[in-house]
Amino acid sequence: MSQETMQQVIITEPGGVDKLAYETVAVPAAKADEVLVKVHAFGINRPDILQRQGLYPMPKGVTPVPGLEVAGEVVAVGEDVTLFKAGDKVCGLTNGGGYAEYCVVPESQTISIPENVSFAQAAAIPETFFTVWANVFQMAHAKAGETVLVHGGASGIGTTALMLCKSLGLKTFATVGSDEKAAAISDLTTAINYKTQDFEHVINEATSDGGVDVVLDMVGAPYLEKNLNLLRRDGRLVYIAFLGGAKAKEVKLGQIMMKRLTITGSTMRARSTAEKAEIAQGLQSHVVPLWAKGECLPMIYKTFNFDQIQDAHASLDTGEHVGKVVVTIL
Repeated sequence: MSQETMQQVIITEPGGVDKLAYETVAVPAAKADEVLVKVHAFGINRPDILQRQGLYPMPKGVTPVPGLEVAGEVVAVGEDVTLFKAGDKVCGLTNGGGYAEYCVVPESQTISIPENVSFAQAAAIPETFFTVWANVFQMAHAKAGETVLVHGGASGIGTTALMLCKSLGLKTFATVGSDEKAAAISDLTTAINYKTQDFEHVINEATSDGGVDVVLDMVGAPYLEKNLNLLRRDGRLVYIAFLGGAKAKEVKLGQIMMKRLTITGSTMRARSTAEKAEIAQGLQSHVVPLWAKGECLPMIYKTFNFDQIQDAHASLDTGEHVGKVVVTIL
């Protein structure tokens, strides 16, 4: 390829959206196990916001350039790459550096895009689908016929979880913060406005006090007691964030023992390359065929141009989004 330099987004210092700026740098070279992608779109995610605020730094040795997911065209491959070639249409979970015109992605974290999926749609896939597949289906072992409660149901993670559960035969409930958000996802789930309704009461009433099998929670401490109350025997509670608080004052240990509950959680950033590869393989086998049929494609809230990165972050900062915020590069 003839391109030698590119534009990328940097965080000049921790803070607000005004701390996002552009710089011109050399196009990165793919290592032996990587593909170089000409980025046509990338997703904006909550970890990016936290990184901008100085609350979620990249691990040592990893680029400080934000961006965890990209979609585009492969333009070069490392010598050990066997699954992809120049010209392939792909999306990938990056190890950082996605806010750029070109990005290297490990082959094992790259997924083929079906012909019917646009770059903007594909850019909204990796971070949320990797997270949901790993936590709901690999760690919590959710299966057809079970019931899942998703907190933050209108978020990118939330809408992804609800779509996958619906396609794979699971019943769901979801909490949201407004009637508008509840209406926006009403075709996917039974949505509950937590500001005007007691979600524990609503779910108990709907299930005749049967509760749920799995809870996917990004709120944290304030919901712990209700989550435990709602879980059935052998239920699983999975934490992926704690936006409402990280420390719970009281935990009913007897309830956990009597119900044989499992409480776990994870972050994607801390996972090894091998772990991410296993998640990618699961998506390639079980979810890519759904995309090819037009199912489980991400809900996109807003799309911005590359020169509007501050506006894109501000859009996510409001908390009003339903689905994903995406940036496109022409």
